[in-house]
Amino acid sequence: MRRQLLFVTYENEDLDEGLNYAIDLANTMGKDIAIMIASNKKTLKDKFDDLMSAVTFAEANDHVAARQILSSGQRTESLEERVERLAEKCQRSGVSVNIHAVTADLFSSIKDFLREKTGIDMVLLSPSVTDNGNVSSRELNKLVRSASRPVVTMAKQALASAN
Repeated sequence: MRRQLLFVTYENEDLDEGLNYAIDLANTMGKDIAIMIASNKKTLKDKFDDLMSAVTFAEANDHVAARQILSSGQRTESLEERVERLAEKCQRSGVSVNIHAVTADLFSSIKDFLREKTGIDMVLLSPSVTDNGNVSSRELNKLVRSASRPVVTMAKQALASAN
């Protein structure tokens, strides 16, 4: 197996976000991809907040809004289906992929993974990892200093307005 890029994302976010860049970079560099999918520690809190918001709307007899809130948190695709879709996308692009799921602290998992897998040349953090306060700048700086490989962060593309 060739050297790899480690692409890191959260399971409850859009898994495709940043993947196209990772695939293009892997093709350009002649490398394969290892994808680390982490469970987001904020998931339970977010679900609870959505549930409480839905209850509030239901108590105010706004059942339509309550249903919309509850249905917005439900994915139409299971994690397994999304992982299969990611793997197919990588294979179609000519990039071999290994997918790893982690439930522990994200940055500890990255460090442990890099220690175990010496074939990783670079860490790519998807926009879902660095946006929305998912990671503090302190945690990110600590990872950059302690990781034995370059760490690349991605930002979401802003939509240009046509006005």
